[in-house]
Amino acid sequence: MNVTFRQLEIFRALVATGSISAAAKDANVTQPTASVHLRDLTEAVGMPLYEVIGRKVYLTEVGKELAKAAQGVRSEWLNFEQSVQGIKGAESGLLRVGMVNTAQYFAPRMLGSFCAARPKVEVAMALLNRDGVIERLRANQDDLYIMSRPPENLALTCQPFMPNPLVVVAPRGHALAKRGKLRPEDLAADRFIARETGSGTRLAVDDFFRPLKNVPEVRFELGSNEAILEAVAGGMGLAIVSAHALRASARTDIITLEVEGFPLQSSWQIVHPSGRRLSPLAAAFRDHLIAQAGPLMAVT
Repeated sequence: MNVTFRQLEIFRALVATGSISAAAKDANVTQPTASVHLRDLTEAVGMPLYEVIGRKVYLTEVGKELAKAAQGVRSEWLNFEQSVQGIKGAESGLLRVGMVNTAQYFAPRMLGSFCAARPKVEVAMALLNRDGVIERLRANQDDLYIMSRPPENLALTCQPFMPNPLVVVAPRGHALAKRGKLRPEDLAADRFIARETGSGTRLAVDDFFRPLKNVPEVRFELGSNEAILEAVAGGMGLAIVSAHALRASARTDIITLEVEGFPLQSSWQIVHPSGRRLSPLAAAFRDHLIAQAGPLMAVT
């Protein structure tokens, strides 16, 4: 059976994403190229691996077995890479980091200072929503992950390293801005704009409001902080966002409301599977994040 590592990686991406086009994007190839690799893999195995019904991919029994084998090959390869990295040390090699979208406001700056001191280091950074990061975490695709709400159903090692305060924002001139300190219940009469269900910010906000009687009603869900801030500035409603996102936007048409219980305290965390031994390079980046968190908060 003549099967290549590239074919297995594209098949593993197909299993993770559920579509050939998404698998091609994940593997950084064109869709026709991905289709050819999957066809050749199916021919090499000699039995159907999946079927497409509508727009969804369903694995056959053989496909399910191959998915397990492909993940095993991936894990073994990562272990090999870590061994090689251990020989190279922390000054060169490839560092893979998966992070949630909101981390874009500080993590690239931290990566930049890390790489400036290590010019031989290459970085592959995946910036996704929380569900996307969790998928990569399950598949053990990266060395480290940065998120504020790690999943509780996975065996993980989590290291908090920087605060991620969440603040209530409103368009400048909003009536509530004139009332001084507000109670959470005072927000209930306004339209609310929220991050998508499952995001770290949304989980923290839902946890905060759940015990209260009069809570804001979510009228809009948007998948990015930039879109939410634009909507708030346009008068579409109030929102709760990371203070990192608000500072980075430098907007003058949005204000922070003073509300009891806010800023809502949360933390950025460095995450990796508990059973995975960090390479010297990954461990060095983890230590760099922890060391840089204080100075970064002081200047942002």
